[in-house]
Amino acid sequence: MHFTSEASSNGVIERNFILDEITGVLWSPASGTSGSPLLLSGHSGGMHKKAPGLVASALHSVTTYGFTVAAIDAPGHGDRPRNLQDQRWAEAIHRARASREPIAPIVVDYNMSVAERAVPEWQSTLDALLPELGVDAQIGFGGVSLGVVTGLLLAAAETRIAAVSFGGVFVNDALIEAAQKLTVPVEYRIPWDDEEFDRASGVALFDAFGSKEKTLHAYSGRHYPVPEYERDSSARFFVRHLGRVADTALE
Repeated sequence: MHFTSEASSNGVIERNFILDEITGVLWSPASGTSGSPLLLSGHSGGMHKKAPGLVASALHSVTTYGFTVAAIDAPGHGDRPRNLQDQRWAEAIHRARASREPIAPIVVDYNMSVAERAVPEWQSTLDALLPELGVDAQIGFGGVSLGVVTGLLLAAAETRIAAVSFGGVFVNDALIEAAQKLTVPVEYRIPWDDEEFDRASGVALFDAFGSKEKTLHAYSGRHYPVPEYERDSSARFFVRHLGRVADTALE
């Protein structure tokens, strides 16, 4: 892992990094990362590692609870070029939106393909980051849309993930099957008024989670922007299951 830049502001150190073809960013407390839980943040499809909502959540988790947060560009996103098939999927989504046709069938296939490629990249990122944070660092994963698909596949394959917090996602049989394998605590949010995300499918996904401890949040509005109180709820969820740095106060 090669850190390419570093900046510090308001108690947060932001470092951009490159790991092979993976481009990412790490936010950590300026006071140090000793004992800091690590949150992995997966961005939505069409977004990137520094999407505004993702950054807002990351900074909140660092400054309020002392967490360290990592995000990487998914294959074909952000600073990473698309391959030909990814480009075809993206163009198909744009055409469907322009003609007001359903995009879910296209997005489902696209997300699954990207997520399958992203899982080993997240594992490599973890391998590279943990020596700095400590091998015993508690790890959580949060994401929306593409981030949900990636997080589900990752948590099913990666025993180091201790808790997950997810938002809205297009649901298919493969996602239901992955959800059934999940055993760690999960918090799941449904954007109740989003026309693109089917409520019934969202509830079905929650029901499929194999975790003994799972919480469902339904909030009014669309999946973006995520309300500030839901961001804080997610952070508190991770505090409960991952702990927090000793000198941070949970109000």
